[in-house]
Amino acid sequence: MCHPPQHYRLASGQRQDQEDPCKTKSKVVGDVTYCDRYWECINNQPELYDCPNGLVFAGKHRGVTEGCDYPWRSNYCDGKQLATLEEEEEEEEYDGPISTEHCDWLYGIFGHETSCTRYWTCWNGTATEQLCIGGLLYNENAHSCDWPENVDGCQKHPLCNEDANGNVPLGKSCNRYWQCQGGYPRLQRCPAMLVFDRRSLRCVVPPTEDCDVPTTPLPLEYEPEQQQQQQGKGNPNAIYQPSGAGGLQGGKLQSGGRNKN
Repeated sequence: MCHPPQHYRLASGQRQDQEDPCKTKSKVVGDVTYCDRYWECINNQPELYDCPNGLVFAGKHRGVTEGCDYPWRSNYCDGKQLATLEEEEEEEEYDGPISTEHCDWLYGIFGHETSCTRYWTCWNGTATEQLCIGGLLYNENAHSCDWPENVDGCQKHPLCNEDANGNVPLGKSCNRYWQCQGGYPRLQRCPAMLVFDRRSLRCVVPPTEDCDVPTTPLPLEYEPEQQQQQQGKGNPNAIYQPSGAGGLQGGKLQSGGRNKN
C-alpha cells in the first residue's frame, strides 16, 4: 500500500523567493531549494509535501506518481538539492533513502547484484526482477537496457564468454543465431534456404542433425480458379491459402527450417 506524502505547514523561515502556489493557476509549485519537495495550495494555505522516497517533483499531472518522477529522466534537480540527503536540522524533518531488499530507495530502477542482463524496478519498496533481451545489458547510467559496449563493468556478455568473436546457437532455432563481435552478441539470421548448424556453428546447406530442409511456401498469388471461387464466395479481394502447401500452416507462413523430433 502506498504511503501518503508527508507535508508541512508553511514555516516562518521559508525563503522569501519561494513561489506561492495559491497565486498560481495549477496551485502546485516546486520547492525553490529541494527538488524532491513541492508546495500545494490547500484551503488557501501553502503546504509543503515530500515526493515518494526516491522521486523528485516534475510538475502537476506529470511523472510516475503524485506529480513526481525518477530524477534521471530530466534536469529536475539542476541548481537544487535533495532534501532526503540533507542532514537533520532544527524544526526540519528529513527522510533519507529508505531501502528494502534490492531497492536503494522505495521507488526507482536499480542494477542487479550478480547479473549484467537483469535489473530491478522498485515501486513502494517492492522489487520486480526484469531481464534485458536481444543481447543487451543493463546500463546503470541510463537506467535502461543498452548495447554492451556502452556498459562499464560488463565488457563481455555471458553469451560470448567462450569465444568473443564466435557464433552461439539461439535455443532450438534453425535459422537464427548469436554472432559475438568483440564479446558483444548480435542477433543474426542465416541466408535463405540455409540453416544454422550447432556443431560447426555456421550456416550450412541442410539437412543437419537438428534441422530439415527449409520449406518454400507457395506464393500468395497462387489462386486456383475453382478454389478461389469457393473461398472468396464472390469477394474479388479474397486470397486462397492452401492449408496443405509446404511452409503454410493454418494460413500462416512458416519461415526457416524446422526442428527434428
